[in-house]
Amino acid sequence: MNPRIFVGVAVVALVAVLFLFGFSSVISDVSEDGFFTSPSDLGQTVLPLEIDLHDFSILEVSEKRATLQVEFKVTNPNFKSVMLQLIKYSIYHDDELIEVGEIGTRPEGGITSPNYFIILNERPLIVGEKFTIKNTGNTPELWQALNNDELNWRVTAEIFYNLSSLTSGQENTSTFDFSKQD
Repeated sequence: MNPRIFVGVAVVALVAVLFLFGFSSVISDVSEDGFFTSPSDLGQTVLPLEIDLHDFSILEVSEKRATLQVEFKVTNPNFKSVMLQLIKYSIYHDDELIEVGEIGTRPEGGITSPNYFIILNERPLIVGEKFTIKNTGNTPELWQALNNDELNWRVTAEIFYNLSSLTSGQENTSTFDFSKQD
């Protein structure tokens, strides 16, 4: 027999094995039930992400501006990884809004450069940012509280997430409210 036949059969077998492993991982990301589940039967449930306020701190205060930092600790209770697209947050002092911000982006229209976070199972991720507020002179109480580190703050957050693929699962949202513990 021709040795090319054995080599050809080995190459075809190797390609088939690689295809099955690759294809089965794609199918498992879309469906727990395997090849024969229709998209309408999927009914995937995504457990809500758990979010805690990891840190809220005043980094620097001057006469004209203050720099603060907010950090969230995001935990994924799901078996699969979850894509955290966006955290919208608002920061209040004595129920007066002092800052509104966003961390990440939500895909709109075509897929552009991604700015999202993959949250793995049982591996919390710290997500945050620094921001600056300017002293306009209209809020002397706020500036005094910042200077004396006596900010009576409250942070609200809304998160947008789905399974680790834009094509699997639906968009999920959760809201959170954190306040200073006196």
